[in-house]
This record gives sequence, C-alpha cells and structure tokens, in this order.
Amino acid sequence: MRSSAHRLDAYLVVLGATSLLAWSVLALDGRILTLPAFCSGRALSLAPLSVSFNLALMLNPPAKLACGWAVMVAAMMSPLLFVPLRHVHDRSFATRRVRAMLLFSTGYVAVWMAAGVGFQPMGLAIRSVVPAPPVGLALAAAIAMLWQVTPAKQWCLNRCHRRPQLAAFGAAADRDAFVFGLISGASCVGACWALMLVPLLVGHGHLLAMIAVTIFVAAERLERPAPLGWSWRGPGKAVRIMAAQARLRLALRPTLAPPPAG
Repeated sequence: MRSSAHRLDAYLVVLGATSLLAWSVLALDGRILTLPAFCSGRALSLAPLSVSFNLALMLNPPAKLACGWAVMVAAMMSPLLFVPLRHVHDRSFATRRVRAMLLFSTGYVAVWMAAGVGFQPMGLAIRSVVPAPPVGLALAAAIAMLWQVTPAKQWCLNRCHRRPQLAAFGAAADRDAFVFGLISGASCVGACWALMLVPLLVGHGHLLAMIAVTIFVAAERLERPAPLGWSWRGPGKAVRIMAAQARLRLALRPTLAPPPAG
C-alpha cells in the first residue's frame, strides 16, 4: 500500500510539473496563443469573410495553432486529470498501471487536440469579423455565461464525475482505459468549451484570463452531480469552503488581552 501511495504521489508530481512547465512556456512567450490583432477593422468589415479568415490563417499557420493549443491544454487541464487518473491507478494491477494511465491520458489529450481543430478556427473567425478585442471578449463572456445555465452544461459536468468499471486483463483493460480517456476528454470539452473561448479572444491579458478560467473550472468540479435544469453553475462549493476556513481562522485567532493597569 505504501509503494502504491508513493507511485500515486509521483504521478501527481508529474501532472503538476507538466502544468507548471506549460504555464512557464506561456509566461515566457505570450505570443504563442495570441490571435492576430488586425490593423483595420473598417477595412476588414468591407472585405468578404473568406478573405478575412484566409488572412488570419496566413498570420497563424496550423502548426503554430496546434502548438499553442497543446500548451494551453497542458497548462489548464493537467490539474483536472488527477482524480480520473487515480481511478485508473486504483483499478489497475501494478504491472499494468503505467500503461493504463498512459492510455487514458492519450485518449483525453486526443479529444482536446481534436477539439482545438474547431476552437482555433472559431476564434480566428470571430477575430476576423470583430477585430476589436473588447468586443470579442464581451461576445465570448456572453456565450460562456449562457452555456453555464443550460442543462447541457450540467449533463457534461455530471459525465465528468463518472468513474466506470475497468477491465483488469488483456486487450479489454487497454481498451477500457483508452475509452475512459476519450469519454472524460469529451465530457471536459463539453463542460469547458465556452469558457475556453475567453482566453482565445481576450487579446492582451490572455494569460491572466487563462489563470482565471483554470481556477473557475477546477472550483466548479468540486460540486456534486446535480439534476439537469436551467440554473447558474459556478464555484459555489469552493467559495463556501474558503469562507468556512476564513471563519475558522478568525475564531481560532487568540484575543489580545488588554494591558494590565498601572
């Protein structure tokens, strides 16, 4: 048991290091995720959409977009992998554990990279039509807030909490780990896609926007699965935990006694 716990701690360190490295790359090279700031919104508004979009692709080659998206996913989503990876770890024999976790991670990352094929052109298309970053940011924020209240958002969040049975032996075990990664990735994309538009369209300050979205996404995962319906979804549980911790600290703080008289 102790050896298993040490291995799990090592995987947690790997996830943390991966996320930290990705954040460091983003901090050192902020241009990696910056979509083009077009010089003339009026000129673009007079040009056909296809011309504006082609110009955006010329300024942002597919290789650059894929690289930036991979770094973005590594930075923001690595912390979310610990819980499902722990499920894979706990449901796999020691001799298969590393392979099962790698297969899960491969499926998860594959879904997010495939999603980037749609996300990045969507961001470029919006920026080509609405070159002013504040307008694009307002549009992305409106889409994200609308998605937060939909039953579909809750359905995706509920799927993110599912921990399926995994086969223990042979090809079935490999298949189950990989499929679990695919399903977890698809559920995560469904839950986060609107929020991910915000860093893509914020323009300057996209790193701060990424940090804010990452904290929001991690906090809302603390909520339990809930019935489908139209309601606001956010990091309420995280806020309650922080408030309780603050009250506890205040209650435990020693009261300063008044100095003795004379």
